[in-house]
Amino acid sequence: MSVSALPTEQKIGLAAWAALGALQLIWHGWLLKPQSVPMALVLAIAVIPLLLPLAAVRNPRRALLWVGILALFYFCHGVAEAWSSPVERALAIVEIVLTLLLIGTLGAGVRRPRR
Repeated sequence: MSVSALPTEQKIGLAAWAALGALQLIWHGWLLKPQSVPMALVLAIAVIPLLLPLAAVRNPRRALLWVGILALFYFCHGVAEAWSSPVERALAIVEIVLTLLLIGTLGAGVRRPRR
């Protein structure tokens, strides 16, 4: 299935997924590099889970479901960082917004059965 044939909410979800992955790379690999833990470990923990749903990318609805479940972890991470680290607050808020957008696209993609 081509991306152009997808419903708008799935396109938005896929874009939010890609943006969340890019945010993790930029955040942990470039802007605020880890001080006491190897960068490779931090990037592996932050990015690899977002790559796992690529196994289901042929079925965007299933891939977005997997990413939506994973987004709960990133949401919790964003809330914790926004609360505890003033230096990372802006990046954490972006992470929270992207995860909410992902989860929102999952809800928007659900079709109610007709009675």
